[in-house]
Amino acid sequence: MHTDTDRCLRAAQAKDARFDGWFFVAVVTTRIYCRPSCPVVGPKPENMRFYPSAAASQQAGFRACKRCRPDASPGSPQWNERADLVARAMRLIADGVVDRDGVPGLAARLGYSTRQVERQLRAELGAGPLALARAQRAQTARLLIETTGLPMAEIAFAAGFASIRAFNDTVREVFALSPTELRQRAKRGGRSAAPGALTLRLPFRAPLCPDNLFGHLAATAVPGVEEWRDGAYRRTLRLPYGHGVVTLRPEPDHIGCQLSLTDMRDLAGAISRCRRLLDLDADPVAVDELLRTDPDLAPLVDKAPGRRVPRAADADEFAVRAVLGQQVSTAAARTHAGRLVTAHGERIEDPAGGLTHLFPTVRALAGLDPEALAMPRTRRATLLGLIDALASDRLALGVGSDWDEARARLAELPGIGPWTVEVIAMRALGDPDAFLPTDLGVRHAAAELGLPATPGALTRYATRWRPWRAYAVQYLWATGDHPINYLPAS
Repeated sequence: MHTDTDRCLRAAQAKDARFDGWFFVAVVTTRIYCRPSCPVVGPKPENMRFYPSAAASQQAGFRACKRCRPDASPGSPQWNERADLVARAMRLIADGVVDRDGVPGLAARLGYSTRQVERQLRAELGAGPLALARAQRAQTARLLIETTGLPMAEIAFAAGFASIRAFNDTVREVFALSPTELRQRAKRGGRSAAPGALTLRLPFRAPLCPDNLFGHLAATAVPGVEEWRDGAYRRTLRLPYGHGVVTLRPEPDHIGCQLSLTDMRDLAGAISRCRRLLDLDADPVAVDELLRTDPDLAPLVDKAPGRRVPRAADADEFAVRAVLGQQVSTAAARTHAGRLVTAHGERIEDPAGGLTHLFPTVRALAGLDPEALAMPRTRRATLLGLIDALASDRLALGVGSDWDEARARLAELPGIGPWTVEVIAMRALGDPDAFLPTDLGVRHAAAELGLPATPGALTRYATRWRPWRAYAVQYLWATGDHPINYLPAS
């Protein structure tokens, strides 16, 4: 979008928050870059420059605005909407792959050469993977500086910097303040009660309807791994350097987030997973505008706009749960998953609630005794086949995976039908156009609205909802009287 100067200028002059994260506004006279909605008096148009990323703005010599904090704006919707190389790379960078494995590791995950990845990222985003990762490290450092009492040396390495000097230089360059000055200026000066406990605000683009989002997560929560407590969804997270517990609470203008981590190096990745879980980088205005063009769907959109697609904190975990949930009730699926967790999950401590385990990895489940599974023999075989494919890396469902290839590999597994493929594509892979024409709830809703009810006819009809069919499913499900559609009682 940053190449459409007229459109960017109109958005910046209107201070339109819908475009925060889509592009950044840099001012040549002050050498500061902002989000489009920055509340300060706008510069003259001839002094504005538009960049596609915070990293590109920083590389061009601009520092972050202290008023609007552009580095903390919602992420671009493109990285969740698209499945091409650049989008996959951005999802992996957000998950911390460059910090852990370097650019060669990123390229290997994507199946391209380092040169190809560098070239495509620079062409579209004006910055290479190292600069993009550096911008993320700067934002992580800022969060730790402002919300914890950790020593600066610990923050430097937790944020992913290789040295204290690189940390100090980057913070000064990006924020025009030293780390100590940044801490002193922080408006939210409260410090966590203990190392590893953080309180954050996760921004999103309005509107956001929390009902189906949190309702779905709470209604399908696996005992010991997830819970709804005191008006918030809580779950355990398995992370590259350790584990964590997150509490996510819907607020009118943000999602309250409390994170307890065993290793602070996991902070950026944990935040990325929470945002992805709640689909917080979506563009609800674009989604709802298209769905409203269907007169049959428009009343559902108008009734509760801004529905998100509840996604997954761990793709492999969700795939296992999807197979456990085939042809059984929500309660039965939770029971099956809970048994797996108790038998094979890793125990953790949760002083603030009732969480007890991390969901078992597929490698921990690889030696599963099929006779220990209280389910039909054919579904046991399906589950074991899925676990084997994931554990052997024949099937990849992570944030950088190719959606089409993952669908094809899933469909090859015995017992994995179209419903399971598409629900995994929707919630684990994050494909916004995944569609469930065979789902009973979708078919009932379609019949009530006078839409075609057979899978084939409904699929043909739903082409008008593309590329947002996964969101259309959320609106169709919302017509049913099911716990997934309501916020639980606190």
